[in-house]
Amino acid sequence: AYNKCFQGGNMISKLYSSTLEGINAYIVEVETDLTRSLPALNIVGLPERVVKEAKDRVESAIKNTGIKFPTKRITVNLAPAEKKKETSGFDLPIAVGILAASGDLIASALSKYVVVGEISLSGNVRKINGALSIASITKDKGFKGLILPKQNASEAAIINGIDIIPIGSLAEVLDYFRGDKEIEPHKIDVNELFEIAGKYSEDFSDVKGQQLAKRAIEVAAAGGHNLIMIGPPGSGKTMLAKRISTVLPKMTVDEALETTKIHSSIGNLDFTNGIVATRPFRSPHHTISNIGLIGGGQRIRPGEVSLAHNGVLFLDELPEFNRNVLEVLRQPLENGNVTISRATGSLTFPCRFMLVAAMNPCPCGYFGDPYHTCTCTPNVIQKYMSKISGPLLDRIDIHIEVPSVKYRELTSKNISESSDTIRKRVQGAREIQNSRYINEKNIYSNAHLTVRSVKKYCVLDTESESLLQTAIHKFGFSARAYNRILKVSRTIADLEKSDIIKSKHISEAIQYRSLDRHYWL
Repeated sequence: AYNKCFQGGNMISKLYSSTLEGINAYIVEVETDLTRSLPALNIVGLPERVVKEAKDRVESAIKNTGIKFPTKRITVNLAPAEKKKETSGFDLPIAVGILAASGDLIASALSKYVVVGEISLSGNVRKINGALSIASITKDKGFKGLILPKQNASEAAIINGIDIIPIGSLAEVLDYFRGDKEIEPHKIDVNELFEIAGKYSEDFSDVKGQQLAKRAIEVAAAGGHNLIMIGPPGSGKTMLAKRISTVLPKMTVDEALETTKIHSSIGNLDFTNGIVATRPFRSPHHTISNIGLIGGGQRIRPGEVSLAHNGVLFLDELPEFNRNVLEVLRQPLENGNVTISRATGSLTFPCRFMLVAAMNPCPCGYFGDPYHTCTCTPNVIQKYMSKISGPLLDRIDIHIEVPSVKYRELTSKNISESSDTIRKRVQGAREIQNSRYINEKNIYSNAHLTVRSVKKYCVLDTESESLLQTAIHKFGFSARAYNRILKVSRTIADLEKSDIIKSKHISEAIQYRSLDRHYWL
């Protein structure tokens, strides 16, 4: 709302802006008071350094717009005062508030809008982070529209029901509220945008050979299972991993909005499309820190696990990651969210992702390879493998070998299955699971089954039970591995549209526990 009044010679204005707390936005009142005193500009309301620096940007922008800057004592209050303000997006509302309080801008229409934007010294308006979340809270709080940088217009216009007014400079804002310039609200066709932005550059038809690995990936995608690939350098592990997103079910609108909010909050968004319409694929380097992976920092930001939300988190050369970094993955893998706690408060970020890892069978990479001689001793191999903890491996449902591709497979002219073909089968299995778990809380696929729900939905016949019992005694599977096998078996049955888990499904699922069988030692 906009309000201007005179109190004892003072001139006061009020308008609304917004900023982020985590990935969600909240409304901020920007109150501006002009007093006849020595010229100064003070910003209160727990402003961080970037907000305090707005004083110089705003003053220069107003002057360079051709308006005389008020020679009075100016106090700007950002409420609620107990929350830290850490964005340059307050530049524009502060400038507009000063001009409204000084009488250069009189517009009751300000009461209907939320205003955000960073200002350059010349008065141009620059993009901000979190436009989608800000547009969402603007609609929820009943405002007519949102005034924001034109670079953010496509992102914000995804939210229907409010006017998105794109602006390029402070002068445009003033002309708009004075009625000197008409700015049409920015609109987009969300379905058309999805069609354009929902295309992948990679495809499984590019991959030669590796039929067993492709089958395992299809099973993993169909049930949302975590996956680890073991094989020598150059066998195609990374190439396979990059294409897993392309066979996952297409993003729903709700998933796309939630994912876009996360990426937008840190400015990691393609402003051309304004939306994340493809499954994210994140591949952090093995030197990443705990904070980089999970999130945090002085200003709490989402980490790689949250940026991979609704997509794939790929950890290449898994044993090279710091063990402490890998251990912090256990809670996100189980809960689907991560809570970052600090003395000033805590924030929770969603992080429901499919973990895909790759590793060599030994430090030199050629243990068991028929074409290269391994130079590692058994003790070195054991030490290398022990870098990955048992509890973390227990949370990975599928372990597969990815051998070197043979020459005849590389030169074969046979066309491999496309990602679209595989995705159709995956989508069919996911639809069966969605129908099965429609009344279950926090179960979105077979990978999310709890111990209790495994007993309910993964019932075995006598033959399957006997086969699984023999495998457990022979390979020494843990109780968690037992449940993982049942979940994977349930997914394999779903791919075949079978209501019953048969012995062949159990047999295939057991093959996907290579690391538990210690085949290389």
